[in-house]
Amino acid sequence: MADDDTAHRDEQPAAKRRTKKVRRKKDPEGRMSLGEHLTELRNRLVITAIAVVIFAIVGWIIYPWVFEALKRPFTIAAAEGFPAELNFQGVGTGLNVQLQVSAYTGLILASPVAMWQTWAFIVPGLHRNEKRYALGFFGTGIPLFFLGCLAGYYAINRAVPVFLSFTPSAEQVTQIIRYDEYLGLLVKTMLAFGIAFILPVVLVLLNTMGLLSGRAMLKAWRWVVFLCFAFVAVMVPTPDPFTLIGMSAAICSLFFGAVIISMLNDRRRAKREAQQDSADLDRASTLEELEEAAERSTSRSRKDDQ
Repeated sequence: MADDDTAHRDEQPAAKRRTKKVRRKKDPEGRMSLGEHLTELRNRLVITAIAVVIFAIVGWIIYPWVFEALKRPFTIAAAEGFPAELNFQGVGTGLNVQLQVSAYTGLILASPVAMWQTWAFIVPGLHRNEKRYALGFFGTGIPLFFLGCLAGYYAINRAVPVFLSFTPSAEQVTQIIRYDEYLGLLVKTMLAFGIAFILPVVLVLLNTMGLLSGRAMLKAWRWVVFLCFAFVAVMVPTPDPFTLIGMSAAICSLFFGAVIISMLNDRRRAKREAQQDSADLDRASTLEELEEAAERSTSRSRKDDQ
């Protein structure tokens, strides 16, 4: 019996040694295999899905308040003399609408968690300067997206009375609107304004990657201003000119802010490249290396002029 216990104790260190040999060493540079990347992606998606479900439950709880907020455009229209009735067509429409509103609320409230999980997934593969740019992109894009969604909600509040004004008088026609169709219009409008507000951030990101220069953006400013006014005029068809000018000016100011940031970034990049060209010329020891350095400098200058 004693010999069996001794043999069992001798086997335990051997098993531990075998386990240590099999265990994969951690890469000091933080590189991961394809399987580890997929596992990490799965974990991030699971965390995001759990956050969406939790906030969707919160959306289910606060559904009465959200419903009143979404119905506000029709309350404003009724106060202006354009009565309309929201209709829940079908037996299960009420439940379906509540589920949709809860899901949209969960997605909106969980979007910071989703953005953070995205950031945590991509940040190990970035260099220090790339981490700074990506953090600036996420840190600026999220507030602008929410601001754009609020602008879309304001646009619906202004647009619904205008749409209802084309309906004949209440004595002739009863305006009955399906709530699920109105909810789809509201969500699409909020998403459209949210995307419009983060487009300048995308332009800055393209400039940072070297795909688009600030000068090229500035050349298209007339078309951008025209498209901004056309977009607001279509999405917010209000006869009030101040609303059209104000919302168009807000989107245009974001574009010109992106142009200014991009041009400053182009100037800083050009200065850094000029210093690099000068250093290459100083280090050139042969005629061939000197010609190559001069050719690189000339090609960069032509690219900046375009």
